[in-house]
Amino acid sequence: MQTNCPSCAQRIVIDDARVPDRPFSVKCPKCQTSVRLPGKSAAPAAAPPAPPPAAAPMEPVSDAGGSSDEMRAQMMAQLRREMTLGEPARAAVGRVLISLSDRGQAGSIALPLTRQGYQVDTLDNAEEGARLLEQSVYTLVVTTRAAAAQGRESLYQRINRLGPDARRRLFVVLVGDDFKTGDGTQAWMALADLVVNTKDIATADVVLTKTIEERTRLYQTYNDARQRFEASAV
Repeated sequence: MQTNCPSCAQRIVIDDARVPDRPFSVKCPKCQTSVRLPGKSAAPAAAPPAPPPAAAPMEPVSDAGGSSDEMRAQMMAQLRREMTLGEPARAAVGRVLISLSDRGQAGSIALPLTRQGYQVDTLDNAEEGARLLEQSVYTLVVTTRAAAAQGRESLYQRINRLGPDARRRLFVVLVGDDFKTGDGTQAWMALADLVVNTKDIATADVVLTKTIEERTRLYQTYNDARQRFEASAV
């Protein structure tokens, strides 16, 4: 199933095997607009890609509209949107699940991942996210250690219950105020591959790229052997 974001024309592609029977919503990885989609029983034919909209002019920001930090964040977000308009689509190198309660943080960390060629999905439903992770749909996940509602498991807890093979295939990024971005000891203690402080999300693309490359080299032999085994079993 595929569609285009009504706000920014970003192409959104969802594996048909993962489409539920009932209508559902996903968030645009570029502008975080909620897009409503039908389930399998009413899925329409794929719509042709819409032409990219013209870049919106910069809106003047008034001092009365909020703090200077908020104004800077709004201006940077608009600049990023304009910079990415019209960029040619690239083949996805993997799928990313972002599960952060703060939409601004989710959008900031989705931007560098999208530019690296990842297909980015954002989900608020931890149960649905965990189910997809267990099916090895995603190769990278961004979440927090925040506790879930009483009687439920958080996505972080579900990740820690994955089997060894499924966990090796998954690159885990944890975001939190108590982390020092790129600290290997904190990442090891938190059972993650990378930790990012919430204040560094907008500038974490360099350390994110470097850590992904290092982990890919570390598991290259394992991944090659697994691919040969899977190919021989077909």
